[in-house]
Amino acid sequence: MQIYNTLTRRKETFTPIEPGKVRMYVCGMTVYDYCHLGHARVMVAFDVITRYLRARGYDVTYVRNITDIDDKILRRADENDETIEALTDRMIDAMHEDEGRLGVLRPDAEPRATQHLDEIVAMIETLIDKGYAYAAANGDVYYRVRRFEGYGKLNNRDPDDMRAGARVDVDEHKEDPLDFVLWKAAKPGEANWLSPWGPGRPGWHIECSAMSTCCLGETFDIHGGGPDLTFPHHENEIAQSEAATGKPYVNTWMHAGAVRVNQEKMSKSLGNFFTIREVLEHHDPEVVRYLLVASHYRSPINYAPESLADARRSLERFYNALDGVEPREGEVDGRFDARFTAAMDDDFNTAEAVSVLFDLARELNRTKKEAPGEAPALAAELKRLGAILGLLQQAPEAFLKGAAGELPLPEAEIEAKIAARAEAKKARDFAAADAIRDELAALGIVLKDSREGTSWVLEAPED
Repeated sequence: MQIYNTLTRRKETFTPIEPGKVRMYVCGMTVYDYCHLGHARVMVAFDVITRYLRARGYDVTYVRNITDIDDKILRRADENDETIEALTDRMIDAMHEDEGRLGVLRPDAEPRATQHLDEIVAMIETLIDKGYAYAAANGDVYYRVRRFEGYGKLNNRDPDDMRAGARVDVDEHKEDPLDFVLWKAAKPGEANWLSPWGPGRPGWHIECSAMSTCCLGETFDIHGGGPDLTFPHHENEIAQSEAATGKPYVNTWMHAGAVRVNQEKMSKSLGNFFTIREVLEHHDPEVVRYLLVASHYRSPINYAPESLADARRSLERFYNALDGVEPREGEVDGRFDARFTAAMDDDFNTAEAVSVLFDLARELNRTKKEAPGEAPALAAELKRLGAILGLLQQAPEAFLKGAAGELPLPEAEIEAKIAARAEAKKARDFAAADAIRDELAALGIVLKDSREGTSWVLEAPED
C-alpha cells in the first residue's frame, strides 16, 4: 500500500508501527457553528480511508478531536447569551447528525480539549523545562520557534523566509515575532481555566499535540486534516510534540483537498458558503457523498449544480444495475476485487476505484440478460465494494424514486397519472397514454412497464 506523505512530498510504502494495527488522528471541528462542505470533505475522506484500512484487515484506532476551547467559541457563546457548554454541546449534536446523514462512521474516540487540560498544562510545563517555551510577563506562554531545529519541514519553508514573507503577530511580549502562543492569559470577564501561569486558556495548536499523544502515544502512524492546516497548525504540532517527547511525532501526514463552489473558493464574503445541513435540505445525502468520494481525496472538488446532477446520474446507473436483483454471496470473477484493491492501495485512489464499480455494474447489467443466475453474486460484490466507499447501501427502488423533497410532483399525483395512463391504454387511447408518459418524462420521471404493472424512477435531467 502506497500513501502520499505530505512531510516527504512523495508516495511511500505504508508500514504501521505495530504490525496489523493503525493509529490515526484527524483534526476535527471547532464547534462554534454548523459544519460546512469543507468539513464534509474531511469527514468523508478519512471515513473512506478508515473503512478501507479495516477492509484490508487492519485494526484501526481512529481519533478525531473536538476543539471546544477557542476564541470563536467564546465570542459566539457571548453573542448568543448562552454558556460555552450549551453552545458546544448543541453544535456537537448537530455535527453528529450531519455526519450520520452522510454515512460517516463515528471515530473510535472524540477527545475534547476541555477533557485534557491536565495533559495540555503538563506538555507546556515540559516545553518550558526544556527551554522550548517561556512564560511572558503578561501571563501568556509562548513557544520558541527558532529553538526547534526542524521547524518548517512539513511545509518545506525556512523560518527566515516565513518571517520575511508572512504576516506574524506583533506582540511586545514575544521574544521573536514567529513565536506562537501555548497558553493565553484571560482578559477581564472572559471564561478561563486555572494553570501555573494564572487563569486563561490553551492555544489551539497545543490542544491537538496533547490530545493526540494522550490517545495514540508519542509516535503514531497517520495524522490527517484539511488543506488549510499544514501551516501553521500542523507545523506547530510537530514542533511542540517532538520538542516535548524527543521522538518523531507522526510517520505519515495526509491532507484532503479543498472544496470550491462554482470554481471559486468557498467564502461567506462571496455568498457561496454552505453548511452540510443546507445542502442536504435539497439533495440526497448519498449524492453529496458520491460527489465527495468520486474524486481523489487530495484533489480539489467543485461543488456546483451540474456536478451534483452528474453525481446523481452516476448513482442511478449503479442502482439501476442493482434493481430487480436480490444480492446473494457467491463465486464471482476476482478481477474486479483485485482492480479495486489495486486502486485503493495506490494512495486511496477512489476515482479509479469508482471506475471499477462502473465496470462491475456493466457486467451485472449484461449478466441480468444473458445469465440471470449469476447476477445475485455480482450484485452482492457491487454492494460489498460500494460499502467500502460508503455507497450503494440503499434499496434500489427507494433511491431511484428519489427523496420526497426532490420530486417534481407529489408521489400521489405521480401515481394518479400512472393510473390514468393505464386507463387510457385499456381504452386503446394510446395517444393519451403516450402524452402522460412524455409529460412525466419531461419532469425526469421515467416509467417502467412490466407484467406486474408500471413502476417509476426519478432520473436527473440531461444538461
